[in-house]
Amino acid sequence: MVNRAVEVVHVGSACRDIASDDPRGWRLGGGVTYAALTTARLGLRTAAVVGVDPLAATAPELDALRDAGVDILAVALPEGPIFHNIETPQGRVQIAMAAGIPVRPVPLPDSWLRSRAWSLVPVADEVSDDWVEHIRPEATVAVAWQGMLRRLIPGERVERVQPAERAILRRGDIIGMSHLDVDKDTTLGELSRLLHPGARLLVTQGGHGGLLVTTGGDGVTETLRYLPTATENEVDPTGAGDTFLAALLTAFVRPRIGGVRSAASALRFAAAAGSLAVEDVGLLGVPNRTEVLVRRAREHVRRTVVPSESAQVGVEDPRQ
Repeated sequence: MVNRAVEVVHVGSACRDIASDDPRGWRLGGGVTYAALTTARLGLRTAAVVGVDPLAATAPELDALRDAGVDILAVALPEGPIFHNIETPQGRVQIAMAAGIPVRPVPLPDSWLRSRAWSLVPVADEVSDDWVEHIRPEATVAVAWQGMLRRLIPGERVERVQPAERAILRRGDIIGMSHLDVDKDTTLGELSRLLHPGARLLVTQGGHGGLLVTTGGDGVTETLRYLPTATENEVDPTGAGDTFLAALLTAFVRPRIGGVRSAASALRFAAAAGSLAVEDVGLLGVPNRTEVLVRRAREHVRRTVVPSESAQVGVEDPRQ
């Protein structure tokens, strides 16, 4: 039997999140695990380069990814990122327990290198710019920008860093971040200047929905605002942004999966996926294609995407 070609390759480190309700004392997370599980469950043929420390390498969550069809290349790291997430009435407080080390390019199968899409999803700025050299010019690239906007000092609260020029960003076609990842007075124009013309910037704004911005040579050319898709019961917000971005990439790479006909309908599909991701603990919340389509159908009567002239990305962070 001929193996089907890989459609998307994800790159990043798995992290370990401190979890008192888990017998291990931690739960596996990281953008690469959420993104890879999302694209696989939605129907893309998925591969993932996953950095793992000695304990993360033994996690049964990796078997769940494999069971979903993810072809995993585990890269052994002496240390991976570890977070202690504390939920407060004012929002999440995130403490870095370990910073991890970079995940640098490794030899990959030719079928992976020929993939039509890549997803660079750092959780602790561990994905090096060297990865850009291994991506074909015609491939669609998603970048989780939020994972590049953190400074981790073990034992201290995670700090926000200013957006800066990066080869990964310039290569990205779909870039995702939260409005809480930048200062409140950051403008879309400032962010768009760090991206290539034609790139799409996704800015999630929690319960307010978010923006999908298309960049041009002179700045922003189009901004779509999407309204949030209602959840049944929010249990765990971890990974919702990574699930959203991975679903959006899926919608653009293979529109037929979600019945996508436009950027607006791709947003609706991704918003439905993101709303489902918060309804269970950790990776258990990552939805499959049927669940997303059912949720999207429920929301069909709502106008979830409208033109927006908003220029401000950041808002006041109540956690500061």
